[in-house]
Amino acid sequence: NLDTPKKNIFAGNAGTTMRFITSLASLSAGEVLITGDKRMQQRPISDLLDALKQLGVKSESSNGFPPVKVYGSSFNGGSAKIKGATSSQYLSSIMMCAPYAENDVEITIDGELASKPYVDVTLDVMKNFGVGVKNMGYKKFIINRARYKPTSYKVEGDASNASYFLAAAAVTKGRVKVTNINPDSMQGDIKFADLLGRMGCEVKKGRDFIEVKGSKLKSIDVDMNQMPDIVPTLAVTSVFADSTTVIRNVPNLRVKETDRISALAKELRKIGSNVEEMKDGLKIKRRRLQKAVIETYDDHRMAMSFAVAGLAISGIRIKNPGCVNKSFPQFWKRLEELYK
Repeated sequence: NLDTPKKNIFAGNAGTTMRFITSLASLSAGEVLITGDKRMQQRPISDLLDALKQLGVKSESSNGFPPVKVYGSSFNGGSAKIKGATSSQYLSSIMMCAPYAENDVEITIDGELASKPYVDVTLDVMKNFGVGVKNMGYKKFIINRARYKPTSYKVEGDASNASYFLAAAAVTKGRVKVTNINPDSMQGDIKFADLLGRMGCEVKKGRDFIEVKGSKLKSIDVDMNQMPDIVPTLAVTSVFADSTTVIRNVPNLRVKETDRISALAKELRKIGSNVEEMKDGLKIKRRRLQKAVIETYDDHRMAMSFAVAGLAISGIRIKNPGCVNKSFPQFWKRLEELYK
């Protein structure tokens, strides 16, 4: 068993941390309490807890929201059904810990699984460390008892973070080359470059780079279910396109660091865009672009996306710029380098 931490675990507003640690805590010797900031305590985790309960894990929560108390030494294994629509992280969380359950684990997905590329990344990393998972068409996953083996592993560049610099080229009609990135990565967000290609940009790919040259941007209609994290980047880029861009099938954006659909609609209107907020997405049409003070809602992706707008609209101010530290502490320094 893992050691039981002497203190409560504070996850801030990091959903990935909250979800992954919840399953990991079931492999500890004792009780583990995991909590987060005010927004985290509004983000649902009941689907994960319900699935873990079916596998023998005992836990307590605040009506399906953090804080969560997990009782260790309780991951018996067996069969569980989990809802697929809210977050693929629930599935990844269980799968990564499942090899250490008392028995084999079989997970059935209820409904359509969101963000499949992130599941592919999980499966690939597990395989690299010696644990195979049987994937039956993303409807059922079987994980046998096993042990991870140490290995040498190169961590890829982050495709989500690369998107802001590729978008910078698009909105300024400039040229940006991002290196240390794998164009054939399993990361779903790597396809953002292809979206920019559809919008009229010139896109070049090499073994470890993607280069984008901006041009007059065309609007697109796109299902973003498999790459929800770059919806803010695409939404801001869309403001500079010729007509109406439609972003659809991302209802889970409403339970991210903020309700990203609502937040994007509000802030895009500030910079001069006509925005129709849909239940599962946005319709964005350029109007007359203007300066504005942007609220970030303590959401790193809101800050970085609207920073891109600031490259093409004079007078954009970003509130609470430090929120980028969650995923990209060097962001502002890297962005400044575009001016050199």
